[in-house]
Amino acid sequence: MDLEISPEPSWRSSESIANPSDTLLPTSADDTSTPKYIPAPEARSVLTRLYISHTLSAWNSRMFEFGAVLFLASIFPGTLLYASIYALVRAFSAVALSSWLGAQVDRSDRLVAVRHSIVWQRVPVAVSCLCFVATLSVNSWVLKIVLFAVQGLLACIEKLAATANTVAVERDWAIVISDSINVPRQDLNASMRRIDLICKLLAPVFISLIDSISTRYAMWTVFTLNTASVLVEYMAIAQVYQSVPALTKTQTPASTTETDDINSESSQNDNTSHKTADSSPDSSLAPWREYIASPVFLASFALSLLYLTVLSFGATMVTYLLHTGFSSLQVSYMRIGSVAAELSGTWTAPMIMNRIGPIRSGLWFLNWQFVCVAGAAVAFVAWDSSERFVAGTLIAGVALSRIGLWGFDLSVQFLVQENIQEHARARFSATEMALQNVFEMLSFASTIAFPLPAQFRYPVLISFGAVAVAAVCFAAYVRKERGHLLHRSRCMGGDKLLYREIVSEEV
Repeated sequence: MDLEISPEPSWRSSESIANPSDTLLPTSADDTSTPKYIPAPEARSVLTRLYISHTLSAWNSRMFEFGAVLFLASIFPGTLLYASIYALVRAFSAVALSSWLGAQVDRSDRLVAVRHSIVWQRVPVAVSCLCFVATLSVNSWVLKIVLFAVQGLLACIEKLAATANTVAVERDWAIVISDSINVPRQDLNASMRRIDLICKLLAPVFISLIDSISTRYAMWTVFTLNTASVLVEYMAIAQVYQSVPALTKTQTPASTTETDDINSESSQNDNTSHKTADSSPDSSLAPWREYIASPVFLASFALSLLYLTVLSFGATMVTYLLHTGFSSLQVSYMRIGSVAAELSGTWTAPMIMNRIGPIRSGLWFLNWQFVCVAGAAVAFVAWDSSERFVAGTLIAGVALSRIGLWGFDLSVQFLVQENIQEHARARFSATEMALQNVFEMLSFASTIAFPLPAQFRYPVLISFGAVAVAAVCFAAYVRKERGHLLHRSRCMGGDKLLYREIVSEEV
């Protein structure tokens, strides 16, 4: 079962240079060819409701994800074993079942799929909070373990529902909505990513402040916010669906419109392959084969590799920074600075993509990340990792690299949206997210293998190696798409001379 390739998008023409003067900016020809986005009258109300739904989904997900770690630390003090098992089981469920879940989303009506994802996010979180409260009150060790097992199962359900919501809204709804209300897709992608990052910063801080007062209060806060927001989120996404008629089409392979006999025949063959894959014993591997065979595999794989990292202000790096002598307040300021850099990446990416296209923007953003991470890796190799100078180099390198990370993420997301057919979007994106979870679990394994702060250089070098391999993979993708990595005329200054000639002729 092969993924179909969508018709070559309009920005592709900007990636290939038939005439060097076509790429020069600014010229009157370029100005006239640049698409002018005039939003539809209903754009503001549609986007407002979409952002409300997405904010509630991201906030509750981030709050519960961080809160669960705090709750387990209070229930099982003095050990990280249970929190680690909880996180690994949750991530493994996404690895094992995301591809299957994406296929279910592809076959379902859009509104039904998203509504189910909302309900199956909120119900497990609410029940988990009740289990956490009950665990605080019981004294039986056996009962605590039983409740912990139930919480692990509920966490898996919540993780899968969150995955379904992400692939449905961010990878499918965003395309249809941007086309229907005539807003730039890269701007819509960036806005939704910005919401994710803001929630990623503020939701843990919010629940941590309440947990510092009382863990029980924090549990009831998560429960209350989740149950109170489900109706608002449910209704907001339904109003978006009703306001955009293009969303009403059921997202199935049979719904794709065929305009000629050749496409009709290929569609029948594709449907036959769907049935064959579903009936075969190894049908679970079919999404992975499709993923590898897709035209944007190398780009997606490069993005997934970046999840094999300890170079973020997560638990591992924070532990190292505290070990080197930084206070928790200083680390908090560093985290805020890192998120500010990430947010700047979401503003920078749409502008650069508009100017040079998503392929070249992805190349430059990823190279920027590689250079920043390389500086931190060199410091760890050349000097003692316990020195404050090395830690400072790591902080600067990681913070600056986040600009490249999220710029590259948005560039690849745009490429995936453009190159994957409608009936396979969720399946492809869910498989991609499963791969990202695999690399994230490998990053956990690297810190398990090298648990001491003095050994932190080894996870850092592994993370740097992952970025280097990602850069090679994406460079191969760029060469495959464009036939080259750099324009020689631009590197030698030829374009600048030609640009001056054109300007002088116009004058």
